[in-house]
Amino acid sequence: MPPPRWVRGLLRDPREVHLANIRQLTFGGENAEAYWSADGKQLIFQSKRDGAECDQIFVMDRDGGNVHRLSSGKGRTTCSYIFPDGKKILYASTYLSGDALPAAPDYSKGYVWKLYSSYEIFTANADGSGIKRITNNPGYDAEATLSPDGKTIIFTSLRNFDLDLYTMRPDGSHVKRITKELGYDGGAFFSRDGKRIVWRASRPKTEAEVSAYRGLVAESQIRPMALELFVADADGKHARQVTHNGAANFGPYFFPDAKRIIYASNVADSGGRNFDLWMINDDGTGAQQITFNDTFDGFPMFSPDGKSLVFASNRNGKAKGETNLFVADWVE
Repeated sequence: MPPPRWVRGLLRDPREVHLANIRQLTFGGENAEAYWSADGKQLIFQSKRDGAECDQIFVMDRDGGNVHRLSSGKGRTTCSYIFPDGKKILYASTYLSGDALPAAPDYSKGYVWKLYSSYEIFTANADGSGIKRITNNPGYDAEATLSPDGKTIIFTSLRNFDLDLYTMRPDGSHVKRITKELGYDGGAFFSRDGKRIVWRASRPKTEAEVSAYRGLVAESQIRPMALELFVADADGKHARQVTHNGAANFGPYFFPDAKRIIYASNVADSGGRNFDLWMINDDGTGAQQITFNDTFDGFPMFSPDGKSLVFASNRNGKAKGETNLFVADWVE
């Protein structure tokens, strides 16, 4: 019988049959959004550690060793990625707005994500030097990832008064808007062959929902309580909704076969606070729960060879809110 609640020190719940040999990579602080390098030897991630007030970008070896910071240490940073050739990195930061950190989100209206208008997207050399700004927009630009060939960046922007997906070249040129429906579109990833994308989105329908969404966006905020997953061709065409559960679904990533998606969701928790990893076929069938931690599991990504899965979790934390990175062998 599985334990009724998560047992501290236990890295794997017996129900987690698709995961084996779980290894903890970080210990302490808040660590999330770890993404593999193309050769599978490194992981780039964001972390708030060692007394830092906001996330910075770090890189480590796949076994958790050789951790070092790549971002400047100033401002807020998020959503980092390594170029396929391993020579450059990509991330968003507010550091050009000054040394002072942007204000924390205002939760007086409930749980919200803050869309900092000072977020811009940057590239840098693999060691963090040579920072180059590639977006220049008065609104939010972030959540950038790369196509497998390294020729296309997909990102989220508020530049047209709605949160949509855009693509651009690595130098910031040829910007193209690829989603146009009202609502938040973000957290997009390419399939391994580069032909398709998967992302999370809100789709306000009623007059009240539309009014609430527009009001929050006007204040540079969104409420991420109902996010569904979508897939489309890499140019945004033939978009199709995958999940229809009304929950907060996020962090989707294609399986190596590009026929299934792994993601995080709170669909199994009536209180909405517990997120677990799930998988689903790209036609919306066969949803299956993968993790059973009673707090948070999220941001899953398969290694390039498809044999390992990295994810963030509150499991085995020594303090409330501690989030660490874990890697497991994937078991079909």
